[in-house]
Amino acid sequence: MSIASDILPYLPQRAPFVMVQTLEQCDATSATTQFLVPEGNILVAEGLFTEPGLVENIAQTAAAHMGYICRQENKPVPVGFIGAVQQLKIARLPKAGELLTTTITVKNQIFNATIVEGTISIQEAVIASCEMRIFTAG
Repeated sequence: MSIASDILPYLPQRAPFVMVQTLEQCDATSATTQFLVPEGNILVAEGLFTEPGLVENIAQTAAAHMGYICRQENKPVPVGFIGAVQQLKIARLPKAGELLTTTITVKNQIFNATIVEGTISIQEAVIASCEMRIFTAG
């Protein structure tokens, strides 16, 4: 059961650029989201969720993590920017209609820079992973 079925309060993104739907788990160093890829998603092409969509899904999982933590501390949800993506591995692109489970783990955080490791799975099989450096404004 998700801890947040309405994820929008934890994200700076808005439709049509929301690439996560529910926050399933969140603690100080990790978070898990789910996303049922809709056919009409802006990053779906020829029935497949594209590479930029996968990267954005990981980034938004990191944003939901930070947003959830900030809301618990009664702080505003910050806006973040992807600074770098490293070691991106994509085993396959998901089809529209498939459920993505995305987990991020915070590896390091210094000032306004956070390094996370992200994985996207479909039914326990990892389909994509990367390390991402995210900078927050403010």
